[in-house]
Amino acid sequence: MTELKGALIGCGFFAINQMHAWNDVRGAGIVAICDRDPERLKIVGDQFGIDRRYSDAEAMFADGDFDFVDIATTVQSHRALVELAARNRVPAICQKPFAKTLSDAKAMVEACRNAGIPLMVHENFRWQTPIQAVRKALEADVIGTPFWGRFSFRSAYDVFSGQPYLAEGERFIIEDLGIHTLDIARYILGDVRSLTARTKRVNPRIKSEDVATILLDHENGATSVVDVSYATKLSKEPFPETLIELDGSEGTIRLTRGYGLEITNAKGTTTTDVSPKLLSWASRPWHNIQESVYAIQQHWVDQLERGAEHSTSGADNLKTFALVEAAYDSAARGQTIDVGAMLR
Repeated sequence: MTELKGALIGCGFFAINQMHAWNDVRGAGIVAICDRDPERLKIVGDQFGIDRRYSDAEAMFADGDFDFVDIATTVQSHRALVELAARNRVPAICQKPFAKTLSDAKAMVEACRNAGIPLMVHENFRWQTPIQAVRKALEADVIGTPFWGRFSFRSAYDVFSGQPYLAEGERFIIEDLGIHTLDIARYILGDVRSLTARTKRVNPRIKSEDVATILLDHENGATSVVDVSYATKLSKEPFPETLIELDGSEGTIRLTRGYGLEITNAKGTTTTDVSPKLLSWASRPWHNIQESVYAIQQHWVDQLERGAEHSTSGADNLKTFALVEAAYDSAARGQTIDVGAMLR
């Protein structure tokens, strides 16, 4: 397979994980990087041996000679950069949150569709090894038809030390973390018809919500709860684990702390270790997320080679983005929101 050449825009906190993962991905590599901060550009360029360095994305696209672009910037620049990729007909990966508004996200999907290029959102949580294990168990029909679920991420981990801008935004936990958990709920139990959300700010040193509880009515009749918190102090810090509970007509699935997959049905109870691999460049406790970065980037390359749609394509991610917008709307108004109406 001919190796695809990629360009990365944005050399910040999380992009380091993406660069490490690109070194491991079969069939692709990064040949150019872009960032407005010369210091970050130098650090990443020197660390990963990238000679082509740009402070301006337009200039990088003008020089060309790459097959795809990985946009790892913050959300404010996403629409402009995705539309720049579309104008140059370069397939694009875009970091989450995908866009500032649902209308922006729809415009970005439309721009790439009109240009005939693939667009994937870097929504990597569903690619975590334990989440994949839950999905495979469900597909193996070990608990029959699921009717209830809970997707939980509760922690007191200091995310602000590495990403201080998170404390200053008008939105926080639903947009930054809940978006992942909502996407997992969609991935496991299917699309959502309506939702009801409540939020709270516990930490007085941040600007917006750090706790959210969201009730989802899925189109298949299942009900689930997504609950996320960065204000929950526990005896053992579970960061960055997503815990899952599923009840089905024939049994239950529990993804427990420490990456245990417990399945109970007529045959009894089995518990399997579904821990993520500790990649050579990864570090605990981040290794779960870091492995999923590699997994989604490998998926990007594999699907490009096949000419097939990506699991977290821009079009698919509109449904996750709509859940985020609906959750904020519900919390503000104290009402249940029709998610389908937002996508029409």
